[in-house]
Amino acid sequence: MSGDTYYFGDNVNMHGGTHNTGIVKNQWAAADTAAASPELQEAVQELRRLIDDLRGRLPSASAQALDDSLPAVTADATVPPQDRHRALMAVAGIAATVGAIGQPVLDAVNHILQLLGAQ
Repeated sequence: MSGDTYYFGDNVNMHGGTHNTGIVKNQWAAADTAAASPELQEAVQELRRLIDDLRGRLPSASAQALDDSLPAVTADATVPPQDRHRALMAVAGIAATVGAIGQPVLDAVNHILQLLGAQ
């Protein structure tokens, strides 16, 4: 194995003090194949409908928190996965605090997280 070269993650080669080109990142994002899934799109639409039903039963601060999370609750692949996950967790937290009336929303969030492979 002596002399073999393996690179994991970032790689920097420096040759003197001039003409250095920078870091080779050796990183890439996995394709989000679930983003185009019709099942995911349908699940997101159902969640949005359930959120609309729940919103009227919430205190105004909780309703505003739901509204703040909605732009990232989408099946669109342009939304960064961490933003979508954060928004789904915020919606789930609000739904969990209101008990039985929030259970359908909580179930819908869990379904979406399963479709995204986050559970």
